[in-house]
Amino acid sequence: MEDIIQDLKASLHKGFIDQQHNKSSRYVPELLINNTSQNKNVLTTLLGELDSCDSFLFSVAFITESGLATLKSHLLDLNRKGIKGRILTSTFLNFNQPKIFKELMKITNVEVRMTDIPGFHSKGYIFKHSDHYSLIVGSSNLTAHALQVNHEWNVKLSSHENGEVINHFKSQFEDVWNEAQPLTDQWIKNYETIYTPVNFQKAEKVIELPAEYKANPLKEALEIKPNKMQIAALEQIQEVRDGGNNKGLVISATGTGKTYLSAFDVRKFAPKKMLFIVHREQILHKAKSDFQLITGGIDKDFGILSGSTKQTDAKYLFATIQTISKQNMLDQFDPEEFDYILIDEVHKAGAKSYLKVIEYFKPMFLMGMTATPERTDDFNIFELFDYNIAYEIRLQEALEEDMLCPFHYFGVTDLEYNGELIDDATILSHLVTEERVNHIMDKINYYGFSGERVKGLIFCSRKEEAVQLSEALNNKGLRTVALTGDHSQEDRLLHVSRLENGSLDYIITVDIFNEGIDIPSINQVVMLRQTQSSIIFIQQLGRGLRKHDSKDFVTVIDFIGNYKNNYLIPVALSGDKTQNKDNIRKATAETSYIKGISTINFEEIAKKQIFKSINNSNLTAMKVLKDAYTELKNRIGTVPYLYDFIENHSIDPVVIADKYKNYYQFLLKLKEEVPSLNGYENSVLTMLSIEILPGKRKHELILLDQLVRHKKTTNKDYLHTLEKSNCIVDQVTLHSVHRILSLSFFSQNDQKKYGLDPIVEFIDGSYSFNSKIKESLENNSYFKLLIEDVIKTGIEKSKKYDSDKSLTLYKKYSRKDSCKLLNWDNDESSTMYGYKPKHQTCPIFVTYHKNSEVEASVDYGDEFISPELFKWYTRSNRTLQSEEVQKIIHAEENNIDVHLFVKKDDDEGTGFYYMGEVKPDKETVQQDKMADNKPVVHMNMVMEQPVESKLYNYIVNGLE
Repeated sequence: MEDIIQDLKASLHKGFIDQQHNKSSRYVPELLINNTSQNKNVLTTLLGELDSCDSFLFSVAFITESGLATLKSHLLDLNRKGIKGRILTSTFLNFNQPKIFKELMKITNVEVRMTDIPGFHSKGYIFKHSDHYSLIVGSSNLTAHALQVNHEWNVKLSSHENGEVINHFKSQFEDVWNEAQPLTDQWIKNYETIYTPVNFQKAEKVIELPAEYKANPLKEALEIKPNKMQIAALEQIQEVRDGGNNKGLVISATGTGKTYLSAFDVRKFAPKKMLFIVHREQILHKAKSDFQLITGGIDKDFGILSGSTKQTDAKYLFATIQTISKQNMLDQFDPEEFDYILIDEVHKAGAKSYLKVIEYFKPMFLMGMTATPERTDDFNIFELFDYNIAYEIRLQEALEEDMLCPFHYFGVTDLEYNGELIDDATILSHLVTEERVNHIMDKINYYGFSGERVKGLIFCSRKEEAVQLSEALNNKGLRTVALTGDHSQEDRLLHVSRLENGSLDYIITVDIFNEGIDIPSINQVVMLRQTQSSIIFIQQLGRGLRKHDSKDFVTVIDFIGNYKNNYLIPVALSGDKTQNKDNIRKATAETSYIKGISTINFEEIAKKQIFKSINNSNLTAMKVLKDAYTELKNRIGTVPYLYDFIENHSIDPVVIADKYKNYYQFLLKLKEEVPSLNGYENSVLTMLSIEILPGKRKHELILLDQLVRHKKTTNKDYLHTLEKSNCIVDQVTLHSVHRILSLSFFSQNDQKKYGLDPIVEFIDGSYSFNSKIKESLENNSYFKLLIEDVIKTGIEKSKKYDSDKSLTLYKKYSRKDSCKLLNWDNDESSTMYGYKPKHQTCPIFVTYHKNSEVEASVDYGDEFISPELFKWYTRSNRTLQSEEVQKIIHAEENNIDVHLFVKKDDDEGTGFYYMGEVKPDKETVQQDKMADNKPVVHMNMVMEQPVESKLYNYIVNGLE
């Protein structure tokens, strides 16, 4: 208890008296704001407090469905742990709709009361923790915009339970609570009878207006103008044409307005005659009306060419590929008849029918449009368009530009059957049991939907499941229909129409609705199958992302079972194609890459299933890397190199180097015909790829870059460049750089692998490559290209590390990295084990969750006591008198910097998260005994900086 009081005092001093006060504490007052450019928002802090609290109190005037949705999975996890809370709200200004109160009633661990205090407009969130209270108070109501995007000011304060401020807040809350009315079903029914929608003119002075609220929607409809994305796209399409190109490919996420974009460009191009090709007839009529709206013109200018209609003389002709590709139809047109041709969903253009049409016509400009240019066959869409990507906007950017309907994704836990989670081998009869159907209904009811009534799509893994599930849900009172590939086009259109007009609740399907069907009113997407492909995942998610007046957001409910491909979920949502397991773990734990008011939420058990899948997956299997390589080669039209992977957001080059030693070896494995390297050149490339490419220290990269460009550089020029790059410049660091590039730092085995000779020589104040490398750089242009590629890529990767520090907080490092970056003379990683005091430093490495089979002699009780306290054990058979123990206890007096590195478990490989410097708390040092009776010493280490909440929770919460 004394510790918490001291920390609070230090926090108050820093927060209210002297910001330079150097005693770090987790309780320093904070201003919470929404800043999308810095990936900051109020919601992240609020959820961090919620996830770690023992109970909570919210006093909020206004609550929206989207705001509540951001908390739902977290509240469910709290319910599982037996943690409860209370919410106090009101009907002030009639802002809170009746439906939000129904949603609140679904959350069984939250008690809600309604106050009728006139002008109730409070916005406060109180969290009780085991040793303190946290309070967030300011301008943010419980709405998605207020918590994520609006300009808001909120203060987060921490208090001892005896603090006057927190007791004022609690007392105020209790006073209002005791006079307030409990929320009940009957109260909601009464409220519905008197509720009138909010008067925005009256309310705008005191509440935030929804982003989509428009004062005059009719006026908006009459003045259709390109949005921000379309303006940029139109400029870039014109640049393609100005460059003398007659083809262009537009890659644009589903729902981002590709048809409008093409219509704007056609209006600008002003063709004498245009052809628009689609693969399904029902899309034609919508495209035709959209074009007429944008381009203007009389009705007879716009014609349809399909199985049933042949209006071939129209200025703007909209055709199905099935009709236009028939030889007798092509023969009716002059090859130069259309000066502008558009192909929708052009990723299908590898089919013979498309190629036949493309080869026949000779337009002045050919545009292809697709959301997913990547293909699983060998056809290269990019080559078809001469590698001219006129514009590209994917899911993340489209959300950021507010072009799509926001979504709340919930990764929920699937049902256990006989103690095992549903997996890809589960037989059909177990997928549609009474218990699982009830489980599905519980989840879709709890997570809900935006709008008056549900309009949902459910994706299953097999036809039989869709049929049986539809029958089971219908027996429970829902109105559903199963649609599979066996149904005709007419059947599909009929049921889509029924869903849109409200006579159906759900369409249950396998994968026929992945693309090509447009149902803008969909407000709930349910995934009841494992994710086999990130492309299909995004296609299915995209079914609900079109904006529609009937909804403010889309609810996506993904049932996560024990599937081996669960790792593809964060890959698809983040768009991360690096195949780097740490990046995918981060995309699961930290979801700030989703912009706007969309959110990604995983129930705790579902999240553990994803981490398990990441650990068990071979993301560097040759097939995976080859597919990514082929996709990139198709995109750029030539053999890609490491920097191309970075530039095109593809595989992390370090993943390739870790597996194949260097990129040259990878290309040989792929049987690419490339110029050869000799054995020594291969060794040098291996050294640079393994040791320098990751970019964890910029110094070596800067020197190598200077030497490749200038053959030689002086120590003075090198130091000047380091200073200009904001790098640490001291003798011990420079000495370390020398030892790395001379190879003297490395073990004998590594030196042999890297060619034995120093890479760089330092003579008479100048640096240069050794003579063999100089000769190779002069005589083997391919070797030079590969070296330059490694350096350029390494410099790009180094931007993610702090150049003015030896180690960057929360980045991952191996024991070998720590020897290098803490400026040790040699790589002593093989004898470092858990820790080693040396060269005035002491790195400590901890595997947090030990293997269950670990021996008693090394089963240490290392653990986080809190985000700023770590209980650490020395190795076995050490006493208080041991020399190494004394060094660590008295680290401050001995001027030894102690650094803590932690990894979750051994599945994370050799990398440990850097937690920063720590200081031993001498008052907690104790000698104890291990399970095998051997002595051990343990002590609390005080973190220089409290561990960020997401990483802390990730490490502390085990997989089991």
